[in-house]
Amino acid sequence: MLISVALPIPLFREFTYAVPEALAARAAPGARVVVPVRGRRVIGIVTGAAEPRDEVAPREIFDAPDDAPVLSAPMLALARWISEYYVAPPGFVLRTMLPAALASVGTPRPPQREQRVARLARALPSLLEREATFKRAPKQRAAYELLESLGGRAPVRHLVSQLGASPAVIGALATRGLVAFEREVVSRDPFLTRAVPPAPAHAPTAAQREAVHRLRQGGGGESFVLHGVTGSGKTLVYLEFLRTVVNEWGRTAIVLVPEIALTPQTVDRFRAVFGDRIAVLHSGLSDGERYDAWLALRRGEKRIAVGARSAVFAPLENLGAIVIDEEHEATYKQGETPRYHAREVALVRARAEGAVVVLGSATPSLETWNNAERGRHHLLRLPDRVGGGVLPGVMLVDMRRPERPERRLAPDEAALRYVLSEPLEERLAGRLARGEQSILLLNRRGYASFVQCGACGDVATCPNCNVSLTYHRVPERLVCHYCQYAEPMRAACPRCGGDVLRARGLGTQQVERLLGDRFPAARIARMDMDTTTGKWAHAEILDRVGRGEVDILLGTQMIAKGLDFPNVTLVGVVDADVGINMPDFRASERCFQLVSQVAGRAGRGEKRGEVVVQTRVPGHHALQCAARHDYGAFVAQELEGRRDPPYPPFARLANVLVSGWSESATMEQAQSAGAWLHALVARREPGAVSVIGPAPCPVDRVKKRWRWHLLLKAEQPGPLTRVSRYFASRFPVPAAHGLRITVDRDPVTLL
Repeated sequence: MLISVALPIPLFREFTYAVPEALAARAAPGARVVVPVRGRRVIGIVTGAAEPRDEVAPREIFDAPDDAPVLSAPMLALARWISEYYVAPPGFVLRTMLPAALASVGTPRPPQREQRVARLARALPSLLEREATFKRAPKQRAAYELLESLGGRAPVRHLVSQLGASPAVIGALATRGLVAFEREVVSRDPFLTRAVPPAPAHAPTAAQREAVHRLRQGGGGESFVLHGVTGSGKTLVYLEFLRTVVNEWGRTAIVLVPEIALTPQTVDRFRAVFGDRIAVLHSGLSDGERYDAWLALRRGEKRIAVGARSAVFAPLENLGAIVIDEEHEATYKQGETPRYHAREVALVRARAEGAVVVLGSATPSLETWNNAERGRHHLLRLPDRVGGGVLPGVMLVDMRRPERPERRLAPDEAALRYVLSEPLEERLAGRLARGEQSILLLNRRGYASFVQCGACGDVATCPNCNVSLTYHRVPERLVCHYCQYAEPMRAACPRCGGDVLRARGLGTQQVERLLGDRFPAARIARMDMDTTTGKWAHAEILDRVGRGEVDILLGTQMIAKGLDFPNVTLVGVVDADVGINMPDFRASERCFQLVSQVAGRAGRGEKRGEVVVQTRVPGHHALQCAARHDYGAFVAQELEGRRDPPYPPFARLANVLVSGWSESATMEQAQSAGAWLHALVARREPGAVSVIGPAPCPVDRVKKRWRWHLLLKAEQPGPLTRVSRYFASRFPVPAAHGLRITVDRDPVTLL
């Protein structure tokens, strides 16, 4: 028997292996097999039967460790589509679909956590029999009756550590045949330790009822865009629809969220309705926890998978719905091979398995909105906030310094005004006085953007990347946010020896310090990559906010979406210009979405909300439209700007990235690739695909690798797929200088 096996190696092909008769029943399509590859053992996935080839005698597989395939036929078909569309080796795609615990050759059968359980082995129903049995052993009787009160079965560890039973006494009961011991598998679900909140009692609005009704009427494979303003109750629509999917239709569901920070809140809301039928899949879990969640979903013990983008591969049978919350978020795009977008994968999977897709957002991506207008998605609207609430008023504050200030500011006040304008400071003080909460957004972590010599102007840069080092004050160091290189803060300029080094630009650490100086009594929490490295750090900070133990929540974009705190009445955007002028066609769209989303955190309860946005480009259309909560006006203006030259949604893109250790070799390879692609397009797809470049990437060196790129454009996906795949599989890449070429289909950024 011969089989085709996909291996996690960078080749666009599968490999043929022979199967010993003893393993034939296990080596079915979708099963894992352990195979020899260049003198080592590797885990691959069986994709189907193979035809014999006379010129090669295939080697035999070593093992097929699973009783049943780990991937179903629909998931194998989905993997083929991802490999084809995103130009990724099939073995990489299949490895991405599985938890990391299933990829290790050292433990082909991942261990599960077990615990020792004591159960009553013999009943003592009569009082006389019990007194005779325990006449001289009162401690044994107490332990026996304790176990009896627990239903006759309990973990030994719980009996000893929580209830004070003695191990010796429990052992004596076992010796007498009154108690027996068993081993049982323990689920490593960290979310089970969180208290389940009560399900909120909300009466659906007319718009919510209509949205739920239309979703229930949706056929298999149909997709819906749920466009609702912030605070309009999109989550309630998700919950009511999934009640139908799970409880009435008896099917399963996937719920995707864009940030790990949102997962605890989302899981709490869904567990309040669906109990322990929820399993969580995201990168913040350990390998064992992810494997247990994956296994529970595969066995049907859990009915709903909640998680970040990789949860789109949850091993659920009879899939009925996929909900993608904040569908516009760039975090749904995978940053390494296979560079899939979870939204597009969800749509393909749903069509194949007959599920309904819900794309929810207050600020849908332009691609999604364009597809809805063209009839590819059904559009559902939630135009108003629940409970009659109104959207917060937004004030744009011009932070440009006047040529002739009315008065000269003291140094301390000047430093404060650089961060907090008078309108924002006054409103923060008012909220603190009234016991209300505020959120401040600055999408730049660290203390300062860079450190510059006051004498010669030299800027501290990363030795591995062509970017400046960010100054972090606690702990004090200079850090590269691309490769994580770090060095101590410099005492003198290495270029001229000057000892006056100035920190330039803002970061969340600096804002936190200035807030502490200005409002010493305020309880401030900072939420960014530096404060959320711990496993439960996101949840702990947000739980404190929910309990009213935080007056001002300061953070990066992770605080801009999904959070619902009724006592937050003020949102301040410290610097709305971060990223607005980046050399990327999505820069304005990201700015509009970020400001709109964070503005929506204010006034979600009975109290009216207010938003202050600080900027040096107050006339920019993204900020003007965000201030008016006018998504339609922004879309109209932004779409017009993408028609000529065409960019998504009016064109399909593939970013071809060439990288290597040598600057000259990388440039030459990029130029060779450009010439090769121009010739290929002229020969095979004339007029259907255009090639732009090559040129250095805007960030032209990252992690010691020089970077050039080319851009492929096409109106239709088919020609772009053919050109991309032919190029990726045929273009020769020399082994010298660490040269590497990757193809990023439908890129979310061109940096």
